[in-house]
Amino acid sequence: MATLFNSIKVGAYDLDHRVVLAPMTRLRTLQPNDIPSPMMADFYGQRASEGGLVIVEAASISAHARSYLGAASFYHDGQHAGWQAITDAVHAKGGRVFLQLIHGGRQSHVEVTGGADPVAPSVVPFDGVALTKDGFVPVSPHRALGIEEIPGIVEDFRAAAARAKKAGFDGVELHAANGYLVDQFIQDGTNRRTDAYGGPIENRARFLREAVEALISVFGADRVGVRISPSGEWGSISDSDPEATFSHVAKVLNDYGIAYLHVIEPRVKGDDTLHAGHPAVAAAYLRPHFTRPIIAAGGFDRDSAMAIVEAGHADLVAFGRHFSSNPDLPYRLQHDLPLTPYVRAAFWGGTEQHYSDFPAYDASPASAPAGADAALDETESA
Repeated sequence: MATLFNSIKVGAYDLDHRVVLAPMTRLRTLQPNDIPSPMMADFYGQRASEGGLVIVEAASISAHARSYLGAASFYHDGQHAGWQAITDAVHAKGGRVFLQLIHGGRQSHVEVTGGADPVAPSVVPFDGVALTKDGFVPVSPHRALGIEEIPGIVEDFRAAAARAKKAGFDGVELHAANGYLVDQFIQDGTNRRTDAYGGPIENRARFLREAVEALISVFGADRVGVRISPSGEWGSISDSDPEATFSHVAKVLNDYGIAYLHVIEPRVKGDDTLHAGHPAVAAAYLRPHFTRPIIAAGGFDRDSAMAIVEAGHADLVAFGRHFSSNPDLPYRLQHDLPLTPYVRAAFWGGTEQHYSDFPAYDASPASAPAGADAALDETESA
């Protein structure tokens, strides 16, 4: 029986354990120009472990792809050194590091896109927010992509992957979840197109396929992962038959031979738990359709993470919120040690405080960091 602490081969890499750092948008880049900051290198280096997998927060593939001021991106040469520092920090600890790549689509604002209207497969009005210099504000009205524009976005994914490879990343993960552009194409609540990219799921998955193929052209299939969120609610996303839609997506991705499928369980929305106590269901129904490693994420604690791996529904488990405040989370989980409470107020931007200043486990008595959640909610994980 597999356990959370057994070794496993994921794509091209042999991992020593199955506790993964989930990608989290933390808004700590240096402005202007989204330069990865030294504290980001500290943060990721601290959370790396021998034979462990770190998935770095979503990096926008172009200026037009941005959604949040201060979030990561990788589309110009000035960002290279900052990203190289991050990969060096993870590799120094013996870890593997993938960079998640994203296009925000309609979840954006003209102040962060360089003045261009946000884009989507179709115009479907929704209530969403983007982060600008004025804080979180309603998104700008979006427009439907012309079919002639799509190859340029696919090329942006390829170019960002090439930059990631040059900066030392071991692979890349396509962000096809949480209501961003790839997800907007997949789900019929946001995709009302009648051309080759709309209608039946075979067409709605076309953009996903083209983006995956672009990443594979740079890294090879065994160094590419994909993240999806069946029944996710972030970004007002929806589908009339999510189980059928994402079962098809899993089959498509399985045929490519990618390194892993990363599945967000529907009980969470971004950094919030929607349905405490809801069982993990998405990975279970996708398991028959994807024969390679599945990473499950969303609302896991130690016991439920161990259970889903032992049941065979997932092979690895990604943690966000608990990993944010426990840099040595794999060690703590393996030895059933207490977890430091996370600090929700520091999730979306800030300084090193409650970000890269959390200590590793110390057996001596110590108080939780000031401002930490008063009680650890074991149902929560990003």
